[in-house]
Amino acid sequence: MSEFLKTFKISKEWVDYNSHLNMAYYVLIFDKAWEVMLEKFQMGETSAKTTKKSTMVVETHTTYNNEVKENEEVNINLIFFDHDKKRLHYKLEMIEKNSKKLSSTIEMISLYVDLKERRVAEFEENKLKLMDNFINVNKSQFTSDLKFSSKLKK
Repeated sequence: MSEFLKTFKISKEWVDYNSHLNMAYYVLIFDKAWEVMLEKFQMGETSAKTTKKSTMVVETHTTYNNEVKENEEVNINLIFFDHDKKRLHYKLEMIEKNSKKLSSTIEMISLYVDLKERRVAEFEENKLKLMDNFINVNKSQFTSDLKFSSKLKK
């Protein structure tokens, strides 16, 4: 089970000369879908503009499991989430909507950053509560197949 984030239709501009989704656009799609969670945790675009605090990805691991072609639709789901005082660890999956095939996964580590100082910061108490509540409600659905399981400092 997973947390649905967003659906995307593969546009012509995202397809390469091999007639499938170019690898760079997998990451773009995952990044745009992740914004749903960042807004939920008050760390996305709104936070960057109003509080000058946001996140920056520092490490990724991507798998390409099945081709995705022009005009196909993909669902992006969150399949793992955790955090420590200043890091986010999460994994997303891309499922081709019609066939239900796993197309891709991405696992990421992000840092919480004070954009005024351009330095890593610790999460505020309200953000920790938002994330912990989400984890408590959803942790039984999370995958354990992770590459970065030792990256958090708890």
